[in-house]
Amino acid sequence: MSAWIHPTAIVDPGAVLEDGVTVGPYCIIGPDVTIKRGTKLVAFVQVERLTAIGGDNTIQGPCHIGFPPQDLKYAGEPTRLTIGDRNLIREYTTFHRGTPGGGGHTTVGSDNLFMAYAHVAHDCHVGDHCIFANAGTLAGHVEVDDWAAIGAFSAVHQFCRVGRHAFMGGFTVATQDVLPYVKTAGGRPARAYGINTLGLKRKNFPEETIENLRKLFRILFQTNTLREDALRQAEAEVAMDEHTRYFLDFVKAAKRGVVAR
Repeated sequence: MSAWIHPTAIVDPGAVLEDGVTVGPYCIIGPDVTIKRGTKLVAFVQVERLTAIGGDNTIQGPCHIGFPPQDLKYAGEPTRLTIGDRNLIREYTTFHRGTPGGGGHTTVGSDNLFMAYAHVAHDCHVGDHCIFANAGTLAGHVEVDDWAAIGAFSAVHQFCRVGRHAFMGGFTVATQDVLPYVKTAGGRPARAYGINTLGLKRKNFPEETIENLRKLFRILFQTNTLREDALRQAEAEVAMDEHTRYFLDFVKAAKRGVVAR
C-alpha cells in the first residue's frame, strides 16, 4: 500500500503520509504535516503546516486545517495542531494552531463529528465522541470534554470549559463554563435547564446515576442556598460515583462561573 495522491493535489516534500492515505483533488498539504494510515482528504482540503492528523479520519472540503491562530499577538511561532483518529470533519470546518501564550498546541481527540462551518480556535482542547453541529464555534483556549454536544450556531467564550456529556442547544452563547450532563440553551444569557435525562438514558446511564445527578443539580442550582453551603450539602447528601464526583469537581474548579438558572 501507499498514499494515493490526485494529480491536481499539491503535497510539500516535507509532509509524511502513511500507507493508505487518500489525498483528493485540489488538496494542499504543507510542510511538517503528518497524516496516518486510512485518513481520507476528499477534495479542496488545505492542511497548512505543523499539523499531525491521526488515522481513519474523513475530511471533506473545502476545509482549512492547521492555519495560523487568529490572535494579534501571534508572530509566526512554530505552534502545532494535533488531531486524533476516526473523526468526520465536514465542509468549511476550520482548525487553528496554538499560540505561545496558550501552550502552543491545539488538540482534537478521536471519534468526533464536526458538521459544516464548525470552528476550533487556537489553544482549544476537544476530547472524544463530541458533536459540533453546523457553525458550532469555539473561541481560543476553550476546553471541551468527552461526549459533549455543541448545537448549531452556538459559541463558547474564550477560556471557558464545556463539561462531559454537556448538551448545548442551538444558538447558545456560553460566556461561562457549560455544566456537564446538563441541557444548556438560550442566547445571552444562556441558561441551564436541568440534567439531560433523555440523552443520558440513550447512552445507557443507570437510573440511579441519573437520579443522583438530578439531586445534585437541584441542591446546587434550584435552591436559595449560598454556593459554599450548597457544595457542602451536596457532599453530605448525594452518593458520589464517577459522574457525580466529576460534576461537583467541575463546579468547584470553575474560574469564570458556570451557566446556571
